[in-house]
Amino acid sequence: MLSLVPSIAVLGLAVFAAYWLAKMRPSPAEFAKERLTASRVLGLATAIQCAHFVEEWATGFHIQFPALFGLEPMPLLLFVAFNLIWIAIWIASVPLLRSANKLAFLAAWFLAIAGLLNGIAHPLMAVSTGGYFPGLLSSPFIGLASFFLWRRLQEATQIAKG
Repeated sequence: MLSLVPSIAVLGLAVFAAYWLAKMRPSPAEFAKERLTASRVLGLATAIQCAHFVEEWATGFHIQFPALFGLEPMPLLLFVAFNLIWIAIWIASVPLLRSANKLAFLAAWFLAIAGLLNGIAHPLMAVSTGGYFPGLLSSPFIGLASFFLWRRLQEATQIAKG
């Protein structure tokens, strides 16, 4: 289970940051149009994340990522379950974001952060290993979609007063 430590550390920080953003950036009632736009971008980013997950799964990310740290592969079932659970959460969050649901915003901010990290980390891991690294081909697309999601979430929220 040590193979999960790098993922838990990085994703744990991303969840914490997403929680903080969801708490500190509420979405007022008058931002309905912006929430609708953000929910559409969330849907698109989720679809791209699905493709990214399939690429990672098919090319052995669960084996290669822990190996960077000298660790055993992470259990495939856990890797698949984790990704499918988050995909389900993001799908459920698309309509909930429109009604300013705080948990939906937490999920959306998490995808924005994690997707940006994917867009940066996969190319760096490919450079560090001297070749293709699982998830590399789709990483620029999830990175770009996450950047747009981040921007739409900013537009759909404001910094909390007081």
